[in-house]
Amino acid sequence: MTNADDGATRVREVRQRLAREGPPRTRDHEGDFETVTVPERHCDQLRDLMVSEGAEKVVEVGLAYASSALAIGEALAIVNRPLPRHVVIDPFQEREYSNAGWDLLCSAGLDSIATLMPAPSSVALPQLLGEGFIADAAFVDGSHRFHEVFVDLYFLRKIVRPGGLIIVDDDWWPSVHTAARYFERNLGWTAIPDAFPDETIGVGPQGRQEARCKAFRLPDPSFEPSFEDFRAF
Repeated sequence: MTNADDGATRVREVRQRLAREGPPRTRDHEGDFETVTVPERHCDQLRDLMVSEGAEKVVEVGLAYASSALAIGEALAIVNRPLPRHVVIDPFQEREYSNAGWDLLCSAGLDSIATLMPAPSSVALPQLLGEGFIADAAFVDGSHRFHEVFVDLYFLRKIVRPGGLIIVDDDWWPSVHTAARYFERNLGWTAIPDAFPDETIGVGPQGRQEARCKAFRLPDPSFEPSFEDFRAF
């Protein structure tokens, strides 16, 4: 990207085209893009949150059609820190999505700062940890199985710097919410109530009106609780 303004403008144009026209190709499921992708309004809020955080390095679990990845890329272009890096983890990008999301990132010029790890997050995240990678923030929208969300959050708390952000999509799913609740109850994660202001409220999987995204501030300094202090979640 040539400069912050040009880079952000290019990404914004791709984001707008994606919202207006959809991705160049989708899986053979009716309404797949609308079902899978993070809505544009939420992506705007995600972008603004990353900008206010001044994020330089971000880990994202799940790529699909790249709506959230483009929003994060736009934020990194706006912040314009010296060494931006966006690590995206998705083992299904080629096999399930025919690289539709990655191609959109490339068309926005974000392949200069983004890295796609085509491995399960349970493999990719320990690899990043072993490499000593430190992120300012993370966005989690991968598997929604409780045990896999839990593993994602377990490793991300070691990768994201103390005081950093972890944003969880689809918190309205009980499996996702319950996994995040453990870290909130036992490891000092603090939900940020104004992270998604005036967020569109939708009907969650249990039929209740609920918010979709939830952002957490990690404690600074980080700590390990005693097993005797366990709080049920």
